[in-house]
Amino acid sequence: MPKEKKTKTSRVHTAIAKQGILFNKDFGQHILKNPMVIKSMVEKAAIRPTDTVLEIGPGTGNMTVALLAAAKNVIACEIDTRLVAELQKRVQGTHLNQKLQILVGDVLKTELPFFNLCVANIPYQISSPLVFKLLLHRPFFRCAILMFQKEFAQRLVAEKGDKMYCRLSVNTQLLARVNIVLNVGRNNFRPPPKVDSSVVRLEPRNPPPPIHYQEWDGLTRIAFTRKNKTLASCFRQSPVLVTLEKNYRLYCSLNNQEFPENFDIKTKIENILSEIDAEKYRARTMDVDDFMRILLAFNKEGIHFA
Repeated sequence: MPKEKKTKTSRVHTAIAKQGILFNKDFGQHILKNPMVIKSMVEKAAIRPTDTVLEIGPGTGNMTVALLAAAKNVIACEIDTRLVAELQKRVQGTHLNQKLQILVGDVLKTELPFFNLCVANIPYQISSPLVFKLLLHRPFFRCAILMFQKEFAQRLVAEKGDKMYCRLSVNTQLLARVNIVLNVGRNNFRPPPKVDSSVVRLEPRNPPPPIHYQEWDGLTRIAFTRKNKTLASCFRQSPVLVTLEKNYRLYCSLNNQEFPENFDIKTKIENILSEIDAEKYRARTMDVDDFMRILLAFNKEGIHFA
């Protein structure tokens, strides 16, 4: 009689089965299991005993317990109700229980309360929108220690001229000081992701730059659509010209100005770029100050991007 074929199971699957949890790939669930990495992240946050710490995606609570030991209280935002139950069970009956507040739901759709610090192993697929949700949050927090996919982290800190430099880089650096503080291999997670990770420190600029962020974002979106092309070339695209003329008409209307006869938005844009010698600039070699100068020049002439 032939022997029954055994199904192979990895140590990861065995460990997950013991906890009774199957991690959901749709939520980007990769639980940080290395206590030394957790300890390092908590130390780099420089938590004070009076601090309220926001944690996003606490998972089974490995990081949460360490944060609770250092902070006055922790606000943990978790979308998966199974993991919420696991986290509640972990602190139940301990002195940490009263220090923990759990927000159940999608962090991108949740109104965040006040917090001093944010420390989190971020689900990779929400990295970009979450960065800007945090940086545009008011009142200001002191800093954030966040785990990202390594390539995403490299884009956050990339400087002009770097291969990784992009709209994400300049938009983030407008709003925050940012640097990589730790690299973390994929084997520090359960289950291991397909890529390595990096821990980034974000410190919001307070006071913020004196510009309308939506305007800034509109400008960088145009420039980085073709980051190797000149600004003059980027602004010649028909959809860009149509949008900017529409915005200019609105600007004239709101400011009780008569819309000029025989108005040509293309000529106006070319004149503005020429006046500040920016027509040959390329997004990949422009820093925050360059974009700021260009935005202010356009706004001065009534051209808006929001």
